[in-house]
Amino acid sequence: MQKINDLYPLNILVAEDNTINQKLINRLFQILGYSIHLAANGLEVLDALNRLQIDIIFMDIQMPEMDGLEATRQIIGTYGVQRPLIIAITANAHQVDKERCIATGMDDFLNKPLSILQIKSCIEKWAMMIGDKKE
Repeated sequence: MQKINDLYPLNILVAEDNTINQKLINRLFQILGYSIHLAANGLEVLDALNRLQIDIIFMDIQMPEMDGLEATRQIIGTYGVQRPLIIAITANAHQVDKERCIATGMDDFLNKPLSILQIKSCIEKWAMMIGDKKE
């Protein structure tokens, strides 16, 4: 698998509460050449955004303490158009779930379990928009 981090140098945050899923997702991103930041819930996402310059968040929807939808609302409220892109990741693959994520302000939606091809395609899809925001 081609490492795409040279083509698309991004700071990536993944919000996922399950430690096994964290390890799997971390490995998938490593194969693509990325070293990612991890958060276990929405509160940790908000904290990370105060400390780090993040380009894209892969956001689990169901997490303890603060779920992905509430975290997204707070990110949009705080950062507005300067916010990172937010990609929903969830095992709830119903159309109504996707619509709820998009209505909340998320930019895209991926079904779990994530695959390396899903992640690569998503990064390629959004990389140009991220590049435009950085300029």
